[in-house]
Amino acid sequence: MPRRTWHHAKTSRVENARTAPSAKDIRLWCRACQADDHAEGLIAQSLNAESLYVEWRERMRGGLERLQNRSAQLFRDTRLFRVYSSTLVPGLLQTEGYAATVLRFDAAFRELPVDDSAAAARTRVERSRVLHEPGHRCVLVVEATVLRYRIGDADAMAVQLGYLLTAGALPSVSFGIIPAAARRQKQWPRETFHVYDDTLVSVELASARIRITQPSEITLYLKAFEELRAMAVYGPAARALVVEAIEALG
Repeated sequence: MPRRTWHHAKTSRVENARTAPSAKDIRLWCRACQADDHAEGLIAQSLNAESLYVEWRERMRGGLERLQNRSAQLFRDTRLFRVYSSTLVPGLLQTEGYAATVLRFDAAFRELPVDDSAAAARTRVERSRVLHEPGHRCVLVVEATVLRYRIGDADAMAVQLGYLLTAGALPSVSFGIIPAAARRQKQWPRETFHVYDDTLVSVELASARIRITQPSEITLYLKAFEELRAMAVYGPAARALVVEAIEALG
């Protein structure tokens, strides 16, 4: 077994996920376990796991605006966006004022040395113009509570909610809202996630962004999305919920 050639400290670090095994390590372990035919599959899974978790601290070193630009090509290449949000208005439908507030909060929370949230908000809005270009479609589902979270002042929220009425009517956009009183039979509110075509799922955490590319995991998120989408209301019913949220601003 590798334990006979590895120092016991290395074995402990690998077993407790403190050190990732190299491709050579995996092959040696599989050989010792008489499971050579599993080696290449495990190596592929290990490499995927390493790229899965991207710390926001590393991504933000170049500033928030640069971070927005890094996704521009992905947005141009994506034909079908599927977004579920339980926390915020999805970035694709954010106004500049709303986006600037969200990004300013983020800059402060992460104690970034430079706050370029205003420029990043403009870039985010510009990136979202793909919704007006041929060949792109966007299906968005939000929890009704998203409409009630006051991000920024009342004026900024009124502009944001008003834009939802406009954007929700775009031919390329399907905008659904899950009412607070919706009967939960299959899904409870989930973490916010974005699906790009059928090839990538992005999940944003406080400390990192999770990029999921494994087909089996993408399939699971697509199943969750379809079940959440089925709970939402659309058209006049969705607009009525947005109007109620605007009126509640006072």
